[in-house]
Amino acid sequence: MILRPDLECMEQEQKEKLQLERLQQTVKRVFENVPFYQDAFQQKGVHPNTVQALDDLQKLPFTKKQDLRDHYPFGLFAAERDKLVRLHASSGTSGKPTVVGYTAIDIDHWSEMVARSIAIAGGEPGNVLHNAYGYGLFTGGLGLHYGSEKLGMITVPVSGGNTERQILLIEDFKPQVICGTPSYVLTIAEKMEEQGKDPAETSLKYGIFGAEPWSEEMRTTLEEKLGIKAMDIYGLSEVMGPGVAMECHEAQDGLHIMDDHFIAEIIDPETLMPVPDGEYGELVFTSLTKEAFPVIRYRTGDIASLKREPCKCGRTSIRMSRVKGRIDDMLIIRGVNVFPSEIENCLLQADGIVPHYQLHIIPDGLREKVELHVEITEEVYQSSEKDITHPDFLHLKEKIIRLIKNNCLVSMEIKMFPPHSIPRSEGKAVRVVRHKKEEMEV
Repeated sequence: MILRPDLECMEQEQKEKLQLERLQQTVKRVFENVPFYQDAFQQKGVHPNTVQALDDLQKLPFTKKQDLRDHYPFGLFAAERDKLVRLHASSGTSGKPTVVGYTAIDIDHWSEMVARSIAIAGGEPGNVLHNAYGYGLFTGGLGLHYGSEKLGMITVPVSGGNTERQILLIEDFKPQVICGTPSYVLTIAEKMEEQGKDPAETSLKYGIFGAEPWSEEMRTTLEEKLGIKAMDIYGLSEVMGPGVAMECHEAQDGLHIMDDHFIAEIIDPETLMPVPDGEYGELVFTSLTKEAFPVIRYRTGDIASLKREPCKCGRTSIRMSRVKGRIDDMLIIRGVNVFPSEIENCLLQADGIVPHYQLHIIPDGLREKVELHVEITEEVYQSSEKDITHPDFLHLKEKIIRLIKNNCLVSMEIKMFPPHSIPRSEGKAVRVVRHKKEEMEV
């Protein structure tokens, strides 16, 4: 179902005209209302009148997450406080979160974008949507909730956690759509199997998964276990929240960007120059309709690519690839760049491994070493007689080493653990664990 054919199937020339009009309005808004952008524009020698074509966007300054922290809590807002109706925030490593705000119009736009996203993924009015994203300052839960209601779905605000209750509600409420992080929904499926139930026999047809990078192999695992089509949703609080881009269930080939509300760029994170379509780089977004918290050329830290080919679903929007990883999660192992999602690709090609893993970064003198912790299935654990020297056990370990060497071009120490040893997450999975030197000396 195409919820807004006037926007989702718009001709390119008409869309670019709309984008330029909205970009000019947004640039004027931030220049007049946000001192940070006034200073940033002046330092770049640009003015709102500089923007006469879409290509002029590249003349404007970037915005980084540190800018939000430096102006905590409301220094980058472009709307007066009496116009705000909601605040969201993401956690910050320094103790202070990054805070974003919304006017009533922002909430309405966001709700429509998420409604369009759910429709892109296969949801329809009258369906039941099981929302296992966390509610609160995190934008995931409320973002999907408002969009689901906007579409006319019956929304179950179960939030994250309490996995046994999740299963009960799925069985009793019979939802067609489930939303959550892929790692947590996989945990739900595994718990069902532990209870002797087949996750593929539920009413579920579609899954909307995001908030963490995940691989094609993880998609296959989720689809086979749950008997669904699994789609990727993209968003981040600094830009809006979930619904910035959504993968269609017809093609499952790239995420349709809501490009009537955002302009996306891909840049080289080192040179800050644009890269050609199809090449990976850092994803950058400029908001076009946000009132309370518009951002200009926001550097997301996510690694992705863009493509403009027609999609068989009929939508004309630019598509972004699934996020390959984050710049700050990228590991450099003996000079080779490796993302956790690439490790996940390899693990899910090895029968006998559960799709839960962690990469431990451990100080080793002047360098760091990487340990990959993986978990074997109950079947392998029992067949190997719980003995790590058993040939089956060692054969599986050698296969993982070979897959990573062939696909990622690196070697790393592999530590294998019994079933249920690696921590499960009720939200975003923790894939990279960095140890401090003092921890290792205790």
